[in-house]
Amino acid sequence: MDRIKRLSYEVLDGHKSKFGEDFVDNKKALNEISIIRSKGLKNKMAGYITKFVKKEIREEKAKQSRIESSKSEQQMEDQTDTVITEPAIIEEEAPETVTETDSVQEAPETVTETDSVQEAPETVTETDSVQEAPEEKTE
Repeated sequence: MDRIKRLSYEVLDGHKSKFGEDFVDNKKALNEISIIRSKGLKNKMAGYITKFVKKEIREEKAKQSRIESSKSEQQMEDQTDTVITEPAIIEEEAPETVTETDSVQEAPETVTETDSVQEAPETVTETDSVQEAPEEKTE
Protein backbone atom coordinates (compact mmCIF):
# COMPACT_ATOMS: atom_id res chain seq x y z
CA MET A 1 0.00 0.00 0.00
CA ASP A 2 1.46 3.33 -0.94
CA ARG A 3 2.02 6.24 1.41
CA ILE A 4 -1.04 8.27 0.32
CA LYS A 5 -3.49 5.42 0.93
CA ARG A 6 -1.91 4.45 4.25
CA LEU A 7 -1.99 7.99 5.62
CA SER A 8 -5.51 8.59 4.28
CA TYR A 9 -6.81 5.41 5.97
CA GLU A 10 -5.18 6.46 9.24
CA VAL A 11 -6.94 9.82 9.09
CA LEU A 12 -10.28 8.26 8.04
CA ASP A 13 -10.19 5.69 10.87
CA GLY A 14 -10.34 8.41 13.50
CA HIS A 15 -12.22 11.22 11.75
CA LYS A 16 -14.43 9.75 9.01
CA SER A 17 -17.46 11.86 9.93
CA LYS A 18 -15.59 15.10 9.10
CA PHE A 19 -15.07 14.19 5.44
CA GLY A 20 -17.51 14.35 2.55
CA GLU A 21 -17.67 14.46 -1.24
CA ASP A 22 -16.18 17.95 -1.67
CA PHE A 23 -12.41 18.18 -2.21
CA VAL A 24 -12.04 21.71 -0.81
CA ASP A 25 -13.97 20.87 2.36
CA ASN A 26 -11.90 17.70 2.79
CA LYS A 27 -8.70 19.69 2.41
CA LYS A 28 -9.84 22.10 5.14
CA ALA A 29 -10.82 19.21 7.42
CA LEU A 30 -7.40 17.64 6.83
CA ASN A 31 -5.74 20.93 7.89
CA GLU A 32 -7.75 20.94 11.14
CA ILE A 33 -6.97 17.31 11.96
CA SER A 34 -3.30 17.04 11.08
CA ILE A 35 -0.24 19.05 10.28
CA ILE A 36 0.90 18.38 6.73
CA ARG A 37 3.59 20.76 5.56
CA SER A 38 3.76 19.52 1.98
CA LYS A 39 1.08 21.08 -0.19
CA GLY A 40 1.30 18.26 -2.75
CA LEU A 41 0.92 15.54 -0.11
CA LYS A 42 -2.04 17.35 1.45
CA ASN A 43 -3.77 17.69 -1.93
CA LYS A 44 -3.16 14.04 -2.83
CA MET A 45 -4.50 12.85 0.53
CA ALA A 46 -7.57 15.12 0.27
CA GLY A 47 -8.13 13.85 -3.29
CA TYR A 48 -7.85 10.22 -2.24
CA ILE A 49 -10.18 10.74 0.73
CA THR A 50 -12.72 12.44 -1.56
CA LYS A 51 -12.49 9.58 -4.05
CA PHE A 52 -12.84 7.00 -1.26
CA VAL A 53 -15.90 8.72 0.30
CA LYS A 54 -17.61 9.09 -3.10
CA LYS A 55 -16.99 5.40 -3.81
CA GLU A 56 -18.51 4.39 -0.46
CA ILE A 57 -21.59 6.55 -1.06
CA ARG A 58 -22.00 5.14 -4.58
CA GLU A 59 -21.72 1.56 -3.27
CA GLU A 60 -24.26 2.28 -0.52
CA LYS A 61 -26.72 3.67 -3.08
CA ALA A 62 -26.23 0.61 -5.29
CA LYS A 63 -26.82 -1.66 -2.31
CA GLN A 64 -30.03 0.21 -1.42
CA SER A 65 -31.30 0.03 -5.00
CA ARG A 66 -30.63 -3.73 -5.09
CA ILE A 67 -32.57 -4.14 -1.85
CA GLU A 68 -35.47 -2.06 -3.21
CA SER A 69 -35.51 -3.95 -6.50
CA SER A 70 -35.52 -7.30 -4.72
CA LYS A 71 -38.43 -6.10 -2.57
CA SER A 72 -40.36 -4.96 -5.65
CA GLU A 73 -39.61 -8.28 -7.40
CA GLN A 74 -40.87 -10.13 -4.33
CA GLN A 75 -44.06 -8.04 -4.37
CA MET A 76 -44.52 -8.75 -8.07
CA GLU A 77 -44.07 -12.47 -7.44
CA ASP A 78 -46.60 -12.32 -4.61
CA GLN A 79 -49.08 -10.53 -6.88
CA THR A 80 -48.44 -13.05 -9.65
CA ASP A 81 -49.00 -15.92 -7.22
CA THR A 82 -52.26 -14.32 -6.11
CA VAL A 83 -53.43 -13.83 -9.69
CA ILE A 84 -52.57 -17.42 -10.61
CA THR A 85 -54.34 -18.95 -7.61
CA GLU A 86 -57.53 -16.93 -8.06
CA PRO A 87 -58.41 -18.39 -11.49
CA ALA A 88 -57.83 -21.88 -10.14
CA ILE A 89 -60.47 -21.27 -7.48
CA ILE A 90 -62.85 -19.83 -10.06
CA GLU A 91 -62.39 -22.81 -12.36
CA GLU A 92 -63.31 -25.21 -9.56
CA GLU A 93 -66.51 -23.31 -8.86
CA ALA A 94 -67.47 -22.87 -12.53
CA PRO A 95 -70.25 -25.10 -13.90
CA GLU A 96 -69.38 -27.90 -16.26
CA THR A 97 -69.11 -26.97 -19.90
CA VAL A 98 -71.74 -28.21 -22.28
CA THR A 99 -70.47 -30.14 -25.28
CA GLU A 100 -72.13 -30.31 -28.65
CA THR A 101 -73.37 -33.85 -28.14
CA ASP A 102 -75.18 -32.80 -24.95
CA SER A 103 -76.94 -29.88 -26.60
CA VAL A 104 -78.24 -31.67 -29.69
CA GLN A 105 -82.05 -31.54 -29.71
CA GLU A 106 -84.39 -33.60 -31.79
CA ALA A 107 -86.00 -31.80 -34.70
CA PRO A 108 -89.76 -31.21 -34.40
CA GLU A 109 -91.92 -33.62 -36.34
CA THR A 110 -93.89 -30.94 -38.12
CA VAL A 111 -92.21 -27.97 -39.63
CA THR A 112 -94.15 -24.78 -40.00
CA GLU A 113 -93.30 -21.53 -41.68
CA THR A 114 -92.47 -19.89 -38.37
CA ASP A 115 -89.93 -22.57 -37.48
CA SER A 116 -86.60 -21.69 -39.02
CA VAL A 117 -83.79 -24.08 -39.65
CA GLN A 118 -80.38 -22.57 -40.11
CA GLU A 119 -78.06 -24.35 -42.44
CA ALA A 120 -74.36 -23.83 -42.72
CA PRO A 121 -73.44 -21.54 -45.61
CA GLU A 122 -71.94 -23.19 -48.60
CA THR A 123 -68.28 -22.63 -49.19
CA VAL A 124 -67.37 -20.94 -52.42
CA THR A 125 -64.21 -21.84 -54.24
CA GLU A 126 -62.48 -19.90 -56.96
CA THR A 127 -63.88 -22.10 -59.71
CA ASP A 128 -67.47 -21.66 -58.47
CA SER A 129 -67.40 -17.86 -58.53
CA VAL A 130 -67.16 -16.08 -61.83
CA GLN A 131 -66.77 -12.37 -61.94
CA GLU A 132 -68.11 -10.54 -64.89
CA ALA A 133 -66.56 -7.39 -66.21
CA PRO A 134 -68.70 -4.31 -65.70
CA GLU A 135 -70.72 -3.32 -68.72
CA GLU A 136 -69.73 -0.13 -70.46
CA LYS A 137 -72.39 2.47 -70.92
CA THR A 138 -72.80 3.88 -74.38
CA GLU A 139 -74.70 7.07 -74.96
